[in-house]
This record gives sequence, C-alpha cells and structure tokens, in this order.
Amino acid sequence: MIHLPKARDAWNSPGFDQVLKDELEAIDGDQLPLQQGLSLSSMVSSEPFGAIVIDSEEDTAFIRCRVSIVYAGIIAGCSCADDPTPLDTQTEYCELLLEIDKETAETRVKLINESH
Repeated sequence: MIHLPKARDAWNSPGFDQVLKDELEAIDGDQLPLQQGLSLSSMVSSEPFGAIVIDSEEDTAFIRCRVSIVYAGIIAGCSCADDPTPLDTQTEYCELLLEIDKETAETRVKLINESH
C-alpha cells in the first residue's frame, strides 16, 4: 500500500491537485496497477509516468481522487536471437481511483475500467 501524507495534509488547500500530482509521480510505478491498464502494448516501460487529477471528494474517513495516468508501454518482438525488431514504446492511458485515509494517509489504488 502506498502512503500520500503530503496530499492528505494539503486537502482543502488551493495547491492540493499539484501536491497530489507531485507526490504520486514520485512513487515507483510498480506500486500502481499500470500493467492491468495496458491496452496497446504488452508491458509497462520503466519511463516516468504523468498524473492529472480529474476530480476529488471526501467523506468522513477518506479523500477520493480520480486520477488519469499517462505512461509508456513496451511493444516487444519475439525476443528470438535473430529477431531484428527493436523494443518500441506506445503511449498508454488509464484512470485510477485513489482512496486516501484521512488519519493514516494509507492509500488504496483501484484501476477504473472504462469501456471505450
């Protein structure tokens, strides 16, 4: 589970979206369900990802944020010794729901499945 204490502390401030974006982009992408969000490639690239806050709301226990993630996926060849196909990247996009616990800053992350 990831922790987003800076975002929790910035809730209801004018800079909340930027703080959440910065804190989220600083974590390792392996902690997010990006592999499950792939639609055009076969595996997630190690390149940095970008986050955009779409919407945020709260209840008594959680701050819930809908966030779009733009990242790179890898389209790989067959990995055969004589395969001349170089690794190629493809821009990928998914949306995540973050549920930030107001007390602990522990954050649950869920992939939002949308049919296109």
